This record gives sequence, structure tokens and C-alpha cells, in this order.
Amino acid sequence: MKKVALILSGCGVYDGSEIHEACAALLALNLAGAQVTACAPTGQQMHVIDHLTGQPAGHESRDILMESARLVRGEITPLKDMNPEDVDAVILPGGFGAAKNLCDFATKGDQCTVHPDVESFLLAAHATGKPIGAMCIAPVILARVFGADLHPQLTIGNDAATASMVENMGAIHMDCTAAETIVDETNLLVTTPAYMMAGNIQEVFSGATGFVEKLLRLCR
Repeated sequence: MKKVALILSGCGVYDGSEIHEACAALLALNLAGAQVTACAPTGQQMHVIDHLTGQPAGHESRDILMESARLVRGEITPLKDMNPEDVDAVILPGGFGAAKNLCDFATKGDQCTVHPDVESFLLAAHATGKPIGAMCIAPVILARVFGADLHPQLTIGNDAATASMVENMGAIHMDCTAAETIVDETNLLVTTPAYMMAGNIQEVFSGATGFVEKLLRLCR
């Protein structure tokens, strides 16, 4: 049984993990017979968005780990307590939380930095030969962490402005539909556009199924 770390960034598309994407990945992993450990960094989100209005929710603040726990029925581990050697692969779902809480791409673009717990975990996982997958906007994290040294092939779909920033960070962007997955076998990185391209949850799940299958195939 393959063991997969699912790195979450909160709960809700505008300020955390995209719920459909996270659940699609979880279901695809379950159907593939994988064992999932959900995890997230601790600390405050960049901000809280009222998902009814799409506007910031005043002075409200929420913890990334506590919010992420909502997605997995409370079964979650602080990322800092995770050992990359204990898993076979890593997945980062999308949602604005990936670009706001796991890194600051949402505000700094290709000058972004990655949350130190996320960066150290990804570097350690890669160093031990673990494949890493990212959905939707989350591939920008892989571009920041690995772009300058590895120049990996990644996708965020076909948005020209975002693709340009991915390439400015050293990665090679590949246009891709929601149903497709880009596999960089040399660098063990797997990416799919999900809601960057998908029009509905069925398309997200269909893409997630192929994405998970290709990721697990790279596990050693």
C-alpha cells in the first residue's frame, strides 16, 4: 500500500484548499488503494475570505492547520511533525490557499517565497526520491522550490500570465487541459490544472483520477 502525504492550505477555495480538488484527490487515492496522511503547516492564514461575498472578513483570523482539519474530519498532522521518509509520494491540492498560505505567490508573483515548513518537506521528499504532485495553482510552489535548479516541466493549464511567471522561476510550462496530466519523469513531478481549466466537479475528478494514477506509478 502506497503512503501519500496530502498537504492542505486551509478550507475553501478563496483562502484555503479547494474543497472539490482535495476531495477528488482523496477519493482517487482511496480507490487506488493508497493510505493518506493529511497535513498542513501551523500559523495564521494570509486572511479570511467570506465565501458568500468573496470579500475579506474584517479582522477575523484562522489557523491553517485548524481550518485544514475541517476537510479531513479532524485527522490531520502538523507538517513540521511529518517525516518524508515515511511516505511514498506527496500531493498539494490547489485553491488560493496554496498561493496565499503555502507560499505568497498571490501577492508577490514570481518573486514569491514558500512557507519554510512546506519548502523543507518538499526538498527532503524529493531528495529521497518521492514523487510530488500538485493541482491547479499549486504547481507554482514546485516552480519556486525546484525551478532554478531542476527546470522541471509543469502545468497550471494555459493562463499566459501565470505560465510566464512559472517560467520566470525556472520551470518549463506546458499547456494542458483539465483531463490531462504533465509528468516530469526525470524530476518525479506530476501536475494537473484541475479548476484552472475544469468547468465542473466531474472534470476535476476525472483529471484527479489520471493524475493520482500517474503519480503512484512513479513511486519506487
